[in-house]
Amino acid sequence: MQDSSYIENDFLKKITAIIEKNISNENFGVSELAREAGMSRSNLLRKVKSLTSLSVSLFIRQVRLKNAMEILKQDSLNVSEVSYRVGFSSTSYFIKCFREQYGYPPGEVGKGESDEYVARPFGLSRFFKELKRRKVVRVITVYAAAAFVILELMSIVVEPLQLPEWTLSMVIVLLVIGFVIAVILSWIYDVRPEGGWEKTRPAHRSGEKLGQGGSKSWKIASFISFVVIAALIVLNLLPRMDRDQVSPELEKSIAVLPFKNDSNDSTNIYLINGLMESILDNLQKIEDLRVISRTSVEKYRNNPKTTPEIATELNANYLVSGSGQKMGDQILLNIQLTDATSDKQLWAERYKREARDIFELQQEVARSIADAIEAIITPEEAKQIEKVPTKNLEAYDYFLKGMDPFQWETREGLEKAIPMFKKAIELDPEFALAHANIAIAYAILDIYQLEKKYADQIDYYADRALLLDPKLSQSLIAKATSHNIREEYELALPYLEKALEYHPNSSRVITILADFYTRFVPDTEKYLEYALMGIELDITAHDSTDAGYIYLHLSNALMQTGFVNEAEKYIDLSLEYYPENLYSELLRAWIMLAGNGDLIQTRNLLVEALQKDTSRYDIIKDLGVICYFLQDYECAYNYFSSMFEITKAQGLDIYKGEKGKIGLILSELGMTEESEVYFQEYLEFAENDQSIYRGLSLAGYYS
Repeated sequence: MQDSSYIENDFLKKITAIIEKNISNENFGVSELAREAGMSRSNLLRKVKSLTSLSVSLFIRQVRLKNAMEILKQDSLNVSEVSYRVGFSSTSYFIKCFREQYGYPPGEVGKGESDEYVARPFGLSRFFKELKRRKVVRVITVYAAAAFVILELMSIVVEPLQLPEWTLSMVIVLLVIGFVIAVILSWIYDVRPEGGWEKTRPAHRSGEKLGQGGSKSWKIASFISFVVIAALIVLNLLPRMDRDQVSPELEKSIAVLPFKNDSNDSTNIYLINGLMESILDNLQKIEDLRVISRTSVEKYRNNPKTTPEIATELNANYLVSGSGQKMGDQILLNIQLTDATSDKQLWAERYKREARDIFELQQEVARSIADAIEAIITPEEAKQIEKVPTKNLEAYDYFLKGMDPFQWETREGLEKAIPMFKKAIELDPEFALAHANIAIAYAILDIYQLEKKYADQIDYYADRALLLDPKLSQSLIAKATSHNIREEYELALPYLEKALEYHPNSSRVITILADFYTRFVPDTEKYLEYALMGIELDITAHDSTDAGYIYLHLSNALMQTGFVNEAEKYIDLSLEYYPENLYSELLRAWIMLAGNGDLIQTRNLLVEALQKDTSRYDIIKDLGVICYFLQDYECAYNYFSSMFEITKAQGLDIYKGEKGKIGLILSELGMTEESEVYFQEYLEFAENDQSIYRGLSLAGYYS
């Protein structure tokens, strides 16, 4: 262990102290260390990696093992007691890790022989000399050279001689078996000079010194074998260098493009989309990867752009493409992984699996892709990848049929998705994700509606999802949404905070929390806190859509707290990442107004934004506000009337706080009786305001 070099660094001293403080806690891992160190998992991983070339989990393990060594040297505790004291729940796993770290089992510490190991790390020097004395090294060298030559010859002749595909694999198996036998025999026996075999005697009995050289002819043979191996390796690898070399310095950013349906049956597209979505979801569980979201890649489904063009637009170094179809009870899937920097294929595979093995197929593809670009999968991540949403394949089939329209995020799509999710639940009542998606779908249908049709259904399905899987982010979001629909905002907040605790690197959860504090319970301080947290996650770890919303929230929070110049900087970044987002254009107009006070310019910017989508009632509402400030009350009344016509037609119940302005506008236009109706509605809003601005709202009425 490189303890001396590590401890020189103040940061490593700090996290080492935190680990040692929690040394006996077997559940103390990467997330807990990040939380106590006051930083995100991604920042912790990157910093430890740059300083030690180790993953955070491996660094924690080495600190535990170092403490174990010190305890074993000083105390009389047995191995089992020490393993639990330093946070290993399994003694056998502790012994395995200790042996890998120090070269000998923990039970040998303090017995004399281990001191020699410590003085000469791992005892490898002595062991290697014994291998040389017994002539094992020369046997390994010559055998390896011969095996390499045999494999090269076989790879050349297999195709011309039309040998079976398994021939080369069989030769490899036989050579491996032969290698093990050769090493064992060379350790036990030696060849006598006069001929024949004899058993090799231990060094202390033979009087021979460790490391004593052999005959000159064998040294020459070993040297020639080494040269042959080196030459064959070079000749074998040179042609492949340009084809499949993965640069260790290349960021592991990857985009999974929409898969193509190879079948003439268009009804199978949901299955192909589901495979793509699941593979993408499994890749997103690997912290060593930066995976572009599905929403960002969807626009390339029917887009003929080249690989380099797509990679540049998505800021991804690797692209996964695929196609497949379902034939009877079998799934055929073709996957290709391309290095976007060189537009060369790194890996490709054709899968033919039974439909019942769909989850294993999804897991295998994700692992193969990660292996091809040398991404590290931690045991925790592997466990998450292996987790299946349901054991009922028919239920999963219905779930996939529902996911496609669910992701349209339209009323029509949600109304198509809900029956599919319900059918999945009929077949598997413990399908947590299906329950959560039903609750979320009903919530989207009900949000801002004057009549809440689905409140009871939202409560039921959210509660079931939470009961079945309380750590699933969708379950927690669904439960929070059920409270938001009923305007029980204080009850919703703990579930969102718990979702963030379980998923600390989730930009989606942080964005929901930021949105919560700007829309449902306005709180500028909290809004800014979560907007800044989104940036701390490292904005490069998100695709263009997520980054655009993160910068939008940060810009809005900065403007609300008076940092106008900084707000302008981040709203420009938001539009750079997501130029189609009209919310960002709307906010930019208000930021410009805060900076220069030019109401005419602000009105012109809003008119330009409205021309891109004339149904945007939020922009229409803001145009009414600007006309109100310009004292153009007739113009303001027209915009507000148009806004309320649109929202009424859609059954929406929003912008209650603007009714006070409408009352003032009507009063200025001489419509006193009509204005009183709006003033009364505004008073009702102010009295029921749950935000920290309730007093301000009431003051606005009574002034």
